[in-house]
Amino acid sequence: MYPRPLTARTMGGPPSPSVLIDRYIASIGDWRGERMAQIRRLMHEADAEIVEEWKWLGTPTWSHDGVVAVVGPMKEKVKLTFSRGAHLPDPHRVFNNGLGGKEWRAVDIYETDALDEKALKALIRAAVKFNRSEVASKAPPKRRPKT
Repeated sequence: MYPRPLTARTMGGPPSPSVLIDRYIASIGDWRGERMAQIRRLMHEADAEIVEEWKWLGTPTWSHDGVVAVVGPMKEKVKLTFSRGAHLPDPHRVFNNGLGGKEWRAVDIYETDALDEKALKALIRAAVKFNRSEVASKAPPKRRPKT
């Protein structure tokens, strides 16, 4: 679905995270799989450098300088969780779960819900920006050359 570089993993080793996510979404077989595919597409549209990962014994995860979000199908919903969502601006009030937590925020998406793609992409971009700022703040200070 998305271009994947040839690596040891894609040349006969274990399946890449992208392949595992492809298989996982296909295995769901109902509206939740379709919604997860939509979320995946939005992740890549919002940030061309986002990395797909397969973490925690089978959780589709997207990262850029740290985890951006994870997604999982539940019985009656799809849960999209932003690991540092409490730090993100949400002017369109997309988050509807975990609002009292100190770190994560989630979007619970039910079958009949309309997904505001523009607002969701803004959250994804904000999460990437936040992760980049965290990495930059932890970088060692640049030394000035001795004169």
